Amino acid sequence: MADLAFPLYYFTFLKFFIMAIVATNLKRGQCINYKGETGVILGLEHRTPGKGNALIMATIRSFNSGKTKDIRFASSDKVEIVQSDRQKLEFSYADQVGWHFMDPETFDTITFQEEFVEDCKDLLTDGLEVEVLFVDGKPVTIEPPSNIELEVTESAPGVKGDTATAATKEAVLETGLRVQVPLFVNPGDRIKVDGEEKKYVGRA
Repeated sequence: MADLAFPLYYFTFLKFFIMAIVATNLKRGQCINYKGETGVILGLEHRTPGKGNALIMATIRSFNSGKTKDIRFASSDKVEIVQSDRQKLEFSYADQVGWHFMDPETFDTITFQEEFVEDCKDLLTDGLEVEVLFVDGKPVTIEPPSNIELEVTESAPGVKGDTATAATKEAVLETGLRVQVPLFVNPGDRIKVDGEEKKYVGRA
């Protein structure tokens, strides 16, 4: 069993760069270092003002703070790409030691501390596949699927005829996650939840 848990601030001194590219060639999912900020690109938007040069707006999740932020690049800016690797793992269980995941190819168990899975621990169910981003062999982010099926364990009884209204109520899901759901959703129903926003998407 390997314990690969590292706090996010560990990566403030990362120096493992493989190349520098112009900002116009950036892609979603790449890891970058720019003016001391190291993180993974979550989104990109190319803007062309009426006057002046094109701009690239990148939304990144910082490895330093774990938070998202926007960075604006000029089209000619050079950005350092950080060597990284993505690995799919399946959640197994959690105990006092940590949160345990299995590599579906090797069947090895990898253990992370609660701090590392904090943002997604209330989405994890047995066998759920997540994607972990490693930089220089160290885990830096964990990403759940875009949509996750979960069972409703607690909510007020559904009311017949409410399927056409926009009213909602709170429901508790099998992982302990609390979300707002339509009034027609009942305990025992399975619903889809957005893995990033943690919001109700629809019935499973």
